[in-house]
Amino acid sequence: MAAKRILLGITGGIAAYKSAELVRLLKKAGLEVRVVMTRGAEAFVTPLTFQALSGEPVRTSLLDPEAEAGMGHIELAKWADQVVVAPASADFLARLAQGMADDLLTTVCCATEAPIAVAPAMNQAMWKNFRTQRNVQLLSEDPQITLWGPDQGEQACGDTGPGRMLEPAELARRVLGGADERSGGLL
Repeated sequence: MAAKRILLGITGGIAAYKSAELVRLLKKAGLEVRVVMTRGAEAFVTPLTFQALSGEPVRTSLLDPEAEAGMGHIELAKWADQVVVAPASADFLARLAQGMADDLLTTVCCATEAPIAVAPAMNQAMWKNFRTQRNVQLLSEDPQITLWGPDQGEQACGDTGPGRMLEPAELARRVLGGADERSGGLL
């Protein structure tokens, strides 16, 4: 059975613009979607875009006095049937692998009991980097976390190789139950 309540985490990277299409596809399929954006994500896309597409307020700060009065990060962690982080930057993968909880998204990931899917997106050299691959290995050993991607192809910087975020339609297919694989990536 597919998840009904999706918490979409968006981290900083050019692929963040694709997350708007992912929200649209998930909503079209009848799912509830709430969005958490990191500060880096806000440099690429605006919360207003995701609020308009999801019909829900977008959360961007762990220390939001209104939301945290009711332990907002815990509420989000409990609300989600599935957490999807797309795009997941190299920085986010490192912080998640180490169990850090220093912003709203990493705190929610530490507090949730829901499955977490991460869709890596970064330059091919960053993806191939030893430290990134060490973090990917740690994440692949975590039974709560599934890696979706990355894909291979042309990147925004002009490079070609692994590191592209899977397309929104493929991510939506996986959220909707169309993927059984533990890792769909180029490890």
